[in-house]
Amino acid sequence: EIPLAVDQSLEGAETVAKIVKSMKQFSHPGSENMSAMELNAALDSTLTISRNEWKYVADVETDFVSPDPVLMCYGSELNQAFLNIIVNAAHAIRERVERGDFEKGKISLKTEIRGSEVIILISDNGTGIPEEILSKIYDPFFTTKDVGKGTGQGLTMVHQCITERHHGKILVHSTVDVGSTFEIHLPL
Repeated sequence: EIPLAVDQSLEGAETVAKIVKSMKQFSHPGSENMSAMELNAALDSTLTISRNEWKYVADVETDFVSPDPVLMCYGSELNQAFLNIIVNAAHAIRERVERGDFEKGKISLKTEIRGSEVIILISDNGTGIPEEILSKIYDPFFTTKDVGKGTGQGLTMVHQCITERHHGKILVHSTVDVGSTFEIHLPL
């Protein structure tokens, strides 16, 4: 029994260390200057930070390009943008789980290099976004969530971060009850 308790304690300590490391990478307070950031490592940290949002409703798959692309960016802002998309994906999947469509959904993250850009694909098999509101999802204060559940600021911030702060672009491909893919293009 004692060796098992020791193993479990060591496992717990490793988990705590991983979370602390992720939190440090996730947020560099007051970092207003662009700095080099390893993209795949940042996405891994964001998954660690967001784990409580998705762990009971989705499995996560990653397919990261190697070597890890290094971006000059506003790291904490970019991490926050990734976090918003991942949390929204978990919420969309939770809706399908709660209505009995499946036991557990899937969130996938993929990175690839295309020319002078890095592409980040964040996909889910959640509720999807109806075509009639796709053009509004980045509008300030637009939300499909119940009162008190969403502010309508998350995707607005994501769009500004990607397009204005990082001179990239963001596309969304979505089908109701099939899921959504956010495709982010950032310059290398």
